[in-house]
Amino acid sequence: MKAQGIMVSPISNRKAIPLAEFAADIERRRQETGITELPRNNGTRRTPSKLAMLNALDKLGAKW
Repeated sequence: MKAQGIMVSPISNRKAIPLAEFAADIERRRQETGITELPRNNGTRRTPSKLAMLNALDKLGAKW
């Protein structure tokens, strides 16, 4: 059996931002740039596993 390594990432020293503050910052940036709506992902580069999952959800009648 092959040994598996443990992934370790450095602990961030950045302070958490409250969601309301984050949303306000995004809105401010959108107004500054004039970008009012971002395009949706057209899905042309989805992996086979993602496509299989989306197809299974469609068969179940789920809306994502």
